[in-house]
Amino acid sequence: MIISQTPYRISFLGGGTDYPAYFEKHGGAVLGTAIDKSGFISVTHFHARLFDYSVRIAYRQVECVKTIDELQHAPFRECLRRCGIFTDVEINYTGELPAFSGLGASSSFVVGLLNALHAYRSESVRPLDLAREAIEIEQDVLKEAVGCQDQAFAALGGLRVIEFRPGREIVAHAVPLAHARLEEFQQHLLVFHTGIRRRAADAAAEQIRNVGNNLDRLASMRRMVDDGYDILTGSGSLDAFGELLHEGWVLKSELDPCVAIPPIRAMYEDGLRAGALGGKLLGAGSGGCMLFFTPPEKHEAVRAALKHLVEIPVKINAPGSRIVYA
Repeated sequence: MIISQTPYRISFLGGGTDYPAYFEKHGGAVLGTAIDKSGFISVTHFHARLFDYSVRIAYRQVECVKTIDELQHAPFRECLRRCGIFTDVEINYTGELPAFSGLGASSSFVVGLLNALHAYRSESVRPLDLAREAIEIEQDVLKEAVGCQDQAFAALGGLRVIEFRPGREIVAHAVPLAHARLEEFQQHLLVFHTGIRRRAADAAAEQIRNVGNNLDRLASMRRMVDDGYDILTGSGSLDAFGELLHEGWVLKSELDPCVAIPPIRAMYEDGLRAGALGGKLLGAGSGGCMLFFTPPEKHEAVRAALKHLVEIPVKINAPGSRIVYA
């Protein structure tokens, strides 16, 4: 049996510049982190001749089929095809958080599945190559409207600036923080689930269509990545990072009206009134999880203001996809 563990992610700044429609011409970058919430995939061999099926996959549903072409779950089907595995295999997926939370779970799933399948074939794949393979499957094979940051954070892990350059070149830079600075940053983060489920690809597709109309805003969002890096690696107050997140919220809201629908906007404003310095809706928009950058002494006030929401405690700087059992 092979088991992979693959983290979800939080994107702080630069989201939207990781779509090829933008970065192939202008270059993009995202500042974000892998978190300590993960998806787990197990891959097991079985003797198909003793069963009436040759492939079994389990997620929210269970599929038992004779050929992979019969699989309804397209990412399972195409990852198996890519890795040349067609029979005598059982795969199970378990996630710590639900889909449609804005934490990159869909891409984390593809990265983790590919990592497990390669390990099943006794193959070792470098993290960046794993990210590129996941991007190719999602964008080129499945034709999903997704960017490139989720796969990179899932594969690489860590707190990073990830650059996206023309030619699909990906360059990752760790954010070098002393332990005390990292802990201080961690203590400012609060994450809540909005209770609104949405499919990220639907919101992303609209943003991709509007790239040409948002070039100035996207350029500003790219510059914020550098500003955020400077704040984190400097010695000044982290309050400036919260204020930068708020600037990003305003710009992202202007990209597409669906990013901050009225219920989401009301939640955000409640958090600010309670003491948060800034925040953002995680993922492409319209629902999922919301991040608030909040001084520790204001945490209880923000929690009280948003008591109708479910808080998700997270730790940042988690490792990338790895094989935890073989």
